[in-house]
Amino acid sequence: MNGSFFNTPTFPNATTTPMSPPGNISSQTSLPLEQSLIENILRLNKGKKVKVYASYPDSNEWRDRIYEGIIEESGRDHLILSDPNTGNWYLLRMLYVNFVEFDEKINYNVDYSDTFD
Repeated sequence: MNGSFFNTPTFPNATTTPMSPPGNISSQTSLPLEQSLIENILRLNKGKKVKVYASYPDSNEWRDRIYEGIIEESGRDHLILSDPNTGNWYLLRMLYVNFVEFDEKINYNVDYSDTFD
């Protein structure tokens, strides 16, 4: 053994890409680039009406739920919806979100630097 329990493999001619520290925000966008793609897609569609399908596997009463509302905010682990019909606001954990259904075309851009030029 060479004095280290955990050996890091080395690969000849390998290159590494430096990573931005967490929370670093690109100067061209308001979207933190290291956050999840789903979060960024939801943020690009802020203000749109959606149906959010969620499942709560540990609950018999709330097993499967559908939330309808307007996307207000989205974060790495949450989604905030407002329902203008009822006045209710929902804070949903992304952990329980199965998928999101939009009533209109989804704004989507893989290269976020082009989004806010």
